[in-house]
Amino acid sequence: MDTSIEARLTRLEAIEAVKQLKARYLNACDKKDIERMRSCFAEGEVHIDYGAVGSFTHRDGLIDIFEKMGGGENIIDLHHGQNAEIEIQDATHASADWGLFFYQIDTKTQQLSQLGGHYQDKYVKVEGQWRISSTTFRVHSSYVAKLSDGEQAQQLQVLFAGGQPTF
Repeated sequence: MDTSIEARLTRLEAIEAVKQLKARYLNACDKKDIERMRSCFAEGEVHIDYGAVGSFTHRDGLIDIFEKMGGGENIIDLHHGQNAEIEIQDATHASADWGLFFYQIDTKTQQLSQLGGHYQDKYVKVEGQWRISSTTFRVHSSYVAKLSDGEQAQQLQVLFAGGQPTF
């Protein structure tokens, strides 16, 4: 590995660009900014495996399911990517393991969902810009609850707590 100042600076700049890309993607999900989400992925064939949400070979497959599952105004999402371990393989390829804390409020059903998991991502640099070429997400913990009216006040009813929910 080249340890020159120039090579180290190039690696650090690439790591920062990958961090910015992932932040842009997660923020676009929260803001329901579909075009910005789409721009985070490489054009053409990609690998997207989000477990129970679905697997896709093109970014538009993910966009379609996102619009159906989380596109309504009643869905409020919060995606926090953390603990990034980023490896730069060469000038145009990188990979990363990211932790995710996700929280969702459905104001229509009064359901609350929280999950934690990990992304395994691969990136490619095309025309000077880093893009996601492969991403796999696995849930490690989840919690689903619903607000319900009790005799005197709203109560929180736990619907699921554990690994991957079955519904």
